[in-house]
Amino acid sequence: MSEKLLLTADPKAGYLAHKAEIDEAIARVLASGHYILGPEVEAFEREFAAYHGGGSVVGVANGTEALELALRAVGVQAGDRVATVANTVSATATAIQQIGAQPVFVEIDAATLVMSAVALEAALGQAKGAIKAVVPVHLYGHPADMPAIMAAARRHGAKVVEDCAQSHGAMIGGRKAGTWGEAAAYSFYPTKNLGALGDGGAVYSGDEALAGQVRLLRQYGWRRRYLSEVAGRNSRLDEIQAAVLRVMLRQLDAGNARRRALADRYQTALATAGVRRPAVADGVVPVWHQYAIRTPRRDSLLAHLEAQAIRAGVLYPVPLHEQPAYAQPGCRLPHTEQACAEVLCLPVHPGLDLADVDRVAREVIRWGAT
Repeated sequence: MSEKLLLTADPKAGYLAHKAEIDEAIARVLASGHYILGPEVEAFEREFAAYHGGGSVVGVANGTEALELALRAVGVQAGDRVATVANTVSATATAIQQIGAQPVFVEIDAATLVMSAVALEAALGQAKGAIKAVVPVHLYGHPADMPAIMAAARRHGAKVVEDCAQSHGAMIGGRKAGTWGEAAAYSFYPTKNLGALGDGGAVYSGDEALAGQVRLLRQYGWRRRYLSEVAGRNSRLDEIQAAVLRVMLRQLDAGNARRRALADRYQTALATAGVRRPAVADGVVPVWHQYAIRTPRRDSLLAHLEAQAIRAGVLYPVPLHEQPAYAQPGCRLPHTEQACAEVLCLPVHPGLDLADVDRVAREVIRWGAT
């Protein structure tokens, strides 16, 4: 009998685990006749803000537009420079370029793989005020060093927008990721820790005036219908996805706890497996959106796991500064480039159990012995 396929992420399992509540929520929206920017969106915005301990949330169409609108709301304009990292999905750079701004790629911390505050300080100093904003990416569910990043940004007059697409519920020094900068951008793509059943996103801010600017920007700059006060766009979270997210938000902490249990099992099981396990910085509580090991023989391990019906993921194989759309000749980021050549993400999501992790670990160990 063949073993079951283990996936890196499994949104269907998340749906099936909460099917009755999700189906009821969708039926409620269908029966309401109100499908765009209605009571479900408003309720989700309130509930997600409360999850952060206060502040304001603005639901938008997806995570990329959440980041773009947040950057616009903090004052980033065409021609400005925005510091971020290159070991992330293209969406981070896309949001910057959609404004007409230019990404400035800075080096990562070699251990945690998130933005290096030391490298950021150097980039900000070299730019002499030309960098208007900083976008730290809380990668794989591990937050960046926000106290140090905020201090560097303040010294150089830069705004901070946190990319929280992979860090719903992560903590830094007892404080939630997303609550440190002027604003934070979230994605609710189905594979996220807090995932919808389609596209969705949100901007969080502790500044109501800034959140109000995002509200203007998400729908044509309208405060009054058909009267555009600013040049906005159409970026609306729909009622069905908001209703689904209200259900899944109630499950978020339990799902994150399951991810931590699975990651703890990996950390112990892979201690002598010949791969580099993820590092966790002091004071950080990650949410393990991915369990990202490292090995120079990544492709060999990937093929071995695939042959055993275990899907692993390469997030992300080519750093942004080496991709044609965002290429910056002369930009060299050794830690970033090495990470992108070595990272392999093993299955870790609430649809798995400890026996599944043990199976994956056994195969990693078996591969390492060859």
